[in-house]
Amino acid sequence: MIDRYTRPEMGRFFEDEFKYSTWLKIEILACEARAKMGDISEKDVEVIKSKANFDVKRVLEIEETTKHDVIAFLTNVAEYVGPESRHIHYGMTSSDILDTTLSFQMKSAGELLMTQMIDLKSALKERALEHKYSICVGRSHGIHAEPTTMGLKFALWYEECKRNIVRLKNAIDTISVGQISGAVGTFEHLSPKVEEYVCEKMGLKPASVSTQVIQRDRHAEFVTSLAIIGASLEKISIEIRHLQRTEVLEAEEYFSKGQKGSSAMPHKRNPIISERITGLARVLRANSIAAIENVALWHERDISHSSVERIIVPDSCITLNYMLHLSHGLIKNLIVYPENMKYNLDLTRGLVFSQTILLKLVNKGVSREESYKMVQTPAMEVWADKKKNLKDELLNSEEILKYLTVDELSEVFESKNMLKNIDYIFSRSIDL
Repeated sequence: MIDRYTRPEMGRFFEDEFKYSTWLKIEILACEARAKMGDISEKDVEVIKSKANFDVKRVLEIEETTKHDVIAFLTNVAEYVGPESRHIHYGMTSSDILDTTLSFQMKSAGELLMTQMIDLKSALKERALEHKYSICVGRSHGIHAEPTTMGLKFALWYEECKRNIVRLKNAIDTISVGQISGAVGTFEHLSPKVEEYVCEKMGLKPASVSTQVIQRDRHAEFVTSLAIIGASLEKISIEIRHLQRTEVLEAEEYFSKGQKGSSAMPHKRNPIISERITGLARVLRANSIAAIENVALWHERDISHSSVERIIVPDSCITLNYMLHLSHGLIKNLIVYPENMKYNLDLTRGLVFSQTILLKLVNKGVSREESYKMVQTPAMEVWADKKKNLKDELLNSEEILKYLTVDELSEVFESKNMLKNIDYIFSRSIDL
């Protein structure tokens, strides 16, 4: 069974063994297609299928001389096959196997990433429902705003994860194309039926139009989609890093027995997983820029994209594979502290209810401008004096009491009243 969280499994898609195996599969399929069309004998194809092989070390050895990886590969395969190897690569150009293979690699990697995305979505849903009513303070500009719930934070990430799943699905579909169309994509020496046959067997679609290469906007879409997913994981990680700050501590990464936070300070419990995810997201973004730069090539093809892709495609897939592994564990094991959330909510001594007071005054017929002034004045007093709270200041305000009764004021300072639409929000996102 595939371990979807191990980097070696993802890395396997980009190792020489997997790559050359795919090259060989494409070459054999092309021969099969030509045999079905009567271009070559079935007997020759059977010889090719039974004898065709390669040795990674030998290919690399030949490449030292040829300075051309595909020619080195074909030379090595011919050493195994013999005379019938003349049918291999007939009418094809190097990019026919290079680009079709790269598409197959990216499709395979994308499907593995998709399984992880679905698992992450499930973990976010579970935590969202768990903390649906866990009240905490919402923050804008880093400053206390109004009450929200921890469940809504998870629900927000869940919704973004759903969008990223759609993005990844579309990116996989976009990159799932192959080409067997010859030197400049005109099928001059090979029937389009060969391309159709090979692509069908590889689980790909034929590129409607190609030159000598599959066009790189497809690759840019794929790599950029990975970068967007990485940015979403970074967004989650930064929020957790803020929530884990000592003076906040509303949530915390799981700290395992025996784990150490600092070589100097034995007390440290640091958000190292979130920080790691944050840093790796930068790598994905940088790779996406390189992928976009690869879109513009000279005429029907140059190879300025090739060296870049040998780095950014496997690195982006492996990096996101690892980040999703970290993120899944981070969400599943995140420690949430409801008592600290309540403590922090009360830190500003009622200021988070200022808008509710303002609107109650508006409903009593007071202009918005005058209502704002009437509430801001006592609110600034509370900011200035930590012994004061907004409720008492309002109850001591003759101006406020002209419009609101003591009971009406007291009712405002119940945070649960501000969360009456939580169920409605969840009903629009979380599939129960």
